[in-house]
Amino acid sequence: MKKVPMRQCLGCRDMYPKRELIRVVRSPEGEISIDLKGKKSGRGAYICRKEECLAKAVRSRSLERALSVNIPAEIYERLKTELNNDTQ
Repeated sequence: MKKVPMRQCLGCRDMYPKRELIRVVRSPEGEISIDLKGKKSGRGAYICRKEECLAKAVRSRSLERALSVNIPAEIYERLKTELNNDTQ
């Protein structure tokens, strides 16, 4: 049986299988992007697909701390859009 990689959500701090989470990546060039496939190279931070977790991560600035960079507002907007797409 194959081991399922687990990652921690930066909002609720719960552990989930990597595939259930949304990955935000800081590339080696310092560019921030959302990685839905989980294959992009760079430093990754994970957030689960609940709006309250995203709100908590924004409030506590945990994404910015995890990636050691300021995150532009449009990344948060794209994350919010991604969450809304999942719930439909």
